[in-house]
Amino acid sequence: MSHAIVDQPVVEFGHVEHVTVHFDDLDAMGILHNARYAVLLERALTPYWADRGVSFQAGQHSAPDVFHAVREFTITYRAPITGTGPVAVHFWLEHFGTSSARYAYEFRSVDGATLYAEGTRSIVRLDPATLRPTPWTEAARAVAATLLRPATVPA
Repeated sequence: MSHAIVDQPVVEFGHVEHVTVHFDDLDAMGILHNARYAVLLERALTPYWADRGVSFQAGQHSAPDVFHAVREFTITYRAPITGTGPVAVHFWLEHFGTSSARYAYEFRSVDGATLYAEGTRSIVRLDPATLRPTPWTEAARAVAATLLRPATVPA
């Protein structure tokens, strides 16, 4: 059974991606397991960047910016997700530096009424040969600019 495509909500900044919670994402109590939030966030971020030419396909990076590591992941749980189906992940960039970036995100019901969780995810772009931080490319900077939260929008 597939879910109907739901119109993406219009947001003031960032992007909203709908991801699906599957039965195997649930814990023994029937709620989304806490560790699955990081996976679902990745599933929201990946198509956004892939649609803009930054992806990992057939064992190859389409752009050097794909090679990065998560430095920090924070989350605050507000309400449990209690079943399978779509959830809306709103994400944006709070910071895009020389070699690092910090996302902020919210997990919400598809109608936007329920906030399930919120947090941040910091990443560092790495040189594949040395595993040391290395600057983002101009292509990544162009994509990142579409996700940056405007300074005029209160946090």
